[in-house]
Amino acid sequence: MPLLIVALGVLLLLVLILLKIKPVYALPIVSLVVGVGQGMGWFSVLQSIGLGIWDTLKSIALVLFLGAMFGKMIEKSGAAGRISTSLINFFGKANIQWAVMLTGFVVGIPMFYNAGFVILIPLVFSIALSAEIPILLVGIPMAASLSVTHGFLPPHPGPTAIASIFQADLGKTLLLGFVVAIPTVILAGPIFSRTLSKVNVISPMRKDAQTAEIKLLPPTNLSFFVALLPVLLIGLSALMVNIIQNKSVLAFFDFFGSPLVALSFSLVISILVFQKTSGGQLKDLPIDMFQSIKEVSLIVLVIAAGGGFKQVLIDSGVGLYIKSLAQDFSLSPLLLAWSVAALLRVSLGSATVAGLTAAGIVLPFLSQPGVHPELMVLAVGAGSLMFSHVNDTGFWMFKEYFNLTLKQTFQSWTIMETIVSIAGLVGVLLIDQII
Repeated sequence: MPLLIVALGVLLLLVLILLKIKPVYALPIVSLVVGVGQGMGWFSVLQSIGLGIWDTLKSIALVLFLGAMFGKMIEKSGAAGRISTSLINFFGKANIQWAVMLTGFVVGIPMFYNAGFVILIPLVFSIALSAEIPILLVGIPMAASLSVTHGFLPPHPGPTAIASIFQADLGKTLLLGFVVAIPTVILAGPIFSRTLSKVNVISPMRKDAQTAEIKLLPPTNLSFFVALLPVLLIGLSALMVNIIQNKSVLAFFDFFGSPLVALSFSLVISILVFQKTSGGQLKDLPIDMFQSIKEVSLIVLVIAAGGGFKQVLIDSGVGLYIKSLAQDFSLSPLLLAWSVAALLRVSLGSATVAGLTAAGIVLPFLSQPGVHPELMVLAVGAGSLMFSHVNDTGFWMFKEYFNLTLKQTFQSWTIMETIVSIAGLVGVLLIDQII
């Protein structure tokens, strides 16, 4: 019975989203329905929702806001443009797919998916036209890189929020995420895109997708260093745990490796460095910072609402019920977590909503012996990218920008996302056999 109520709640969530009700409103409604359906009182349900929202906000809101501001600095300073052109020039026309893939990966680490997509789209169009190659041979590696970083790597909203729910170490999640992400993006990007060389697409160059004019770009090495600084700090902290025994030195690395400190420090460094190299181009910096916070606010609210739903599932006893059922399953908890997230992704469309909802449902699996919370984060993240189709805004964004038919979008974008999801699951299961 508890699972039936959760299933009906998920179905209600799907209906509300199809009726164009925003997830930030739909999730609390579903939380209330599921909680009352499980026998909780109205006041108890509201308390659970409030507690879940607060716990989620206090753990990730500032991280996401700092990440958004840092990404805006990378964009406005011209560092993203410098990184892109440098990689293209280094790899050359013969290896253009690999250059675009790396560009998407490097730019995608500090920037949210939508922002990275819009910034890189003009570059993709320009490369395809100048190199006279099919647009999807360039577009798919870029989209695959952005999708992988969005689904697997903190400080992106999905993996950061899921890590908070599972109480996973963000540094370890980031390092293991890289191990899974690199072969996944190679398979879904340059390798898969070659199968689309004969897909006939009308030139997608759009008048409204022109690169921003930046007169003075920062130096190449500086652009790479600053863009990757938060990743270096968080990753280095996770590595030092296994190398350094001195508690004082380890505390130093732990401090600078915490996501809040790493992003705050990187943001300050980016402002100081790029203000010097921009020649006055960043005079509207306060406005840009405010705009970046505004852009990510809705994402933060959706994640908080997902945290409220998670708490209702715990407080209503669904977690304990699932835990008792899970003991009868012979399947890996990682596979079960991926499956739940994948089903929700196909049903709901939003990767973030699917991941957060799945995390609340599969949270009891963590109590099983030998389950690594960091791998559970990656399993849910991979599942949340499964088979993107017409209920996903990313599907329509890719279709419209690349001027594709529905069939072509399914052939390219949907299959690419499915490859990312399945390859990510395989990577997680392989790592689970090693660690």
